[in-house]
Amino acid sequence: MVQVLSSRVLVRPADPERSRAFYGGALGLQIYREFGTGPERGTVYFLGGGFLEVSGRSAGPATGTLQLWLQVADVGAAHAELSARGVEVLRPPVTEPWGLIEMWIADPDGHRIVLIEVPADHPLRHRP
Repeated sequence: MVQVLSSRVLVRPADPERSRAFYGGALGLQIYREFGTGPERGTVYFLGGGFLEVSGRSAGPATGTLQLWLQVADVGAAHAELSARGVEVLRPPVTEPWGLIEMWIADPDGHRIVLIEVPADHPLRHRP
């Protein structure tokens, strides 16, 4: 059995400075640590119980295989705040048939990010 002590998602953006401006500025993620220097430096952001590392540089476009799932307390407030910051909303908050409220955005490279609110009466909030 592998005991995972920590984890992070690694993103290799086409333009690291643009991606740092998006994740740190527009999304307001807090920095856990930085390493290296200059525009190629790595930045690791807190993602609730995990981390997101923006480092290196991609030689090609995003493939669409990476998607981030971020649970927030109030997706309506996140929608208003991110819209005010100029983040393009691909799909505004919608209550899905499975009961979660979901909103979709994308980072500058096109990686899709879903922001999720779990309503107070949703089964995910209750243990049998």
